Amino acid sequence: MNHDTIDALLQKINDSATSEGNPRTKAIVNRVVRDLFHTIEDLDVTPDEFWTALNFLTETGKRGEFGLIAAGLGFEHFLDLRLDEAEQKAGMEGGTPRTIEGPLYVAGAPESDGHARIDDGTDPGQTLVMRGRVLGDDGKPLAHALVEVWHANHLGSYSYFDASQPAFNLRGSIRADAQGRYSFRSVVPVGYSVPPGGKTEQLLDQLGRHGHRPAHIHFFVSSPGYRKLTTQINIEDDPYLWDDFAFATRDGLVPELKKAEGAQGEPYGVTGNFALIDFDFTLSRERGDVPTTQVQRARAAA
Repeated sequence: MNHDTIDALLQKINDSATSEGNPRTKAIVNRVVRDLFHTIEDLDVTPDEFWTALNFLTETGKRGEFGLIAAGLGFEHFLDLRLDEAEQKAGMEGGTPRTIEGPLYVAGAPESDGHARIDDGTDPGQTLVMRGRVLGDDGKPLAHALVEVWHANHLGSYSYFDASQPAFNLRGSIRADAQGRYSFRSVVPVGYSVPPGGKTEQLLDQLGRHGHRPAHIHFFVSSPGYRKLTTQINIEDDPYLWDDFAFATRDGLVPELKKAEGAQGEPYGVTGNFALIDFDFTLSRERGDVPTTQVQRARAAA
């Protein structure tokens, strides 16, 4: 079929509407359908291939892997880059780099003042203390900012989604003190891969790509009047540090993993040797001329 014939068919489909509908939804769906029709024609997609793809999407939904696929195909990273560009065009500079949220946040983690221990003591990883401040774009501390943190255990699994872990293991919400200071004790995370035998792995295999993520820790950082920050820090020297299947590693998000011991650990209830990360978060003031960073999406809650 030539493209004019395809476009005539698309117009017939669009003209079948019997009510106004939602203009924004119509614009997006009609564009997606048009692009897919032309893709089917240009690449000579067969009926078998089309239904294989549709069945793949159905199974992906049943397994709850769309969040992984959105990250693995670069959609989440692309959305971050669009936000970066919008801020740059508006003259916004500085601030901690954003990066992807991923699909494994759980709302409702217990809130602690200033410091929290977020591991339950059973993970065999090296003890980690991470500390720092939350600052505004003027460099001044943001009193009582909220730092939400979550990461995987030594098997690459996250509490809530892994029923074998205690509730909110390796998750916490820390209310910074009056000087914007926060800290938490946990264990150094390790890298992990997409679920073996899952739909994400199946798709990546077809694309000739791996499904590995470097070791990382997720954060939401928020304060009234400032743009909510969604970010991660990565653990240096991980073999997949700059080869993340989800494209989440960014300059400015790979802090030094220091060796610490003795009196350095006393304020955090740590004895002996441990790993230490110092990291300050810098938030930008909220503005009405750039897209919001408060993303509405389905998230787990407990």
